[in-house]
Amino acid sequence: MLATKRYEYLPIDQIEFHHTLTNHRELDRAKVTHLEKDIVVNGLFEPLVVWERNNREYYLVGGFHRMEAIQGIRRANPGYFDRVDVRIVTGDPDEIKALNLKLNSDRVDTRITDYFQTVIYLNNANWSRERIAEFFDKSVSWIDDIIRYAPLTTEAMREKLAGGELSWARARDILRKALNAPPGNEKEIIESELSRPAQPVAKPLPFHTTIKRLSSSVKTDPKRTFKVSTQDIYALVLTLRGKNVDQDAIERVRKAFPILWDDE
Repeated sequence: MLATKRYEYLPIDQIEFHHTLTNHRELDRAKVTHLEKDIVVNGLFEPLVVWERNNREYYLVGGFHRMEAIQGIRRANPGYFDRVDVRIVTGDPDEIKALNLKLNSDRVDTRITDYFQTVIYLNNANWSRERIAEFFDKSVSWIDDIIRYAPLTTEAMREKLAGGELSWARARDILRKALNAPPGNEKEIIESELSRPAQPVAKPLPFHTTIKRLSSSVKTDPKRTFKVSTQDIYALVLTLRGKNVDQDAIERVRKAFPILWDDE
């Protein structure tokens, strides 16, 4: 069972890297540089998360940018941060692998492709779809779609998804067409659909426009209510952030908060 075992002030040399626990994408060097300066001035506010696989055997699970920043500080200042604050967690390898992705997915810029390998891995490890969905704070249908469609994605499709050139909703539509095609034609269907010019995509309204529309709605219809879920609110925050917004998030906000859009 996944659990926090304790918090500790651990010698940094005892923290190792495990080949299945990664940052899921390349480190952002600008973020590392910023963290180096911040940690030197203010200290390490957020502890690293480490897995105690065996007694006194520790592997980094969360905090890869912080760890890289600390290593940079130590190279420039020998003796600094010989020990660091850590949160020590325990669990079986499947749970730790899931936690590794969850800690990464708490970032607002996590991509759908970051989930593929781990969700499928947990499904193959006999986690129920409900358990996977609860762990990642996603819907069961969202998990179902990954399990069904992710193994069918081609390398070109995954690159477009990761780069924001293709929405997950559009990818699912393409894969449905491929599944409905005569056997042996799946790859041809996918390549044909990907070669089509990209359709115009919906864009979130600028923040100031969103405020203006909400202000107007408050004045004209102050008792208006919206029935929304936590995922709707999360999607709204992502769209207001306005950077690398996934089309699925935009469509969710469009349905939940129609007054924010031109096609209300």
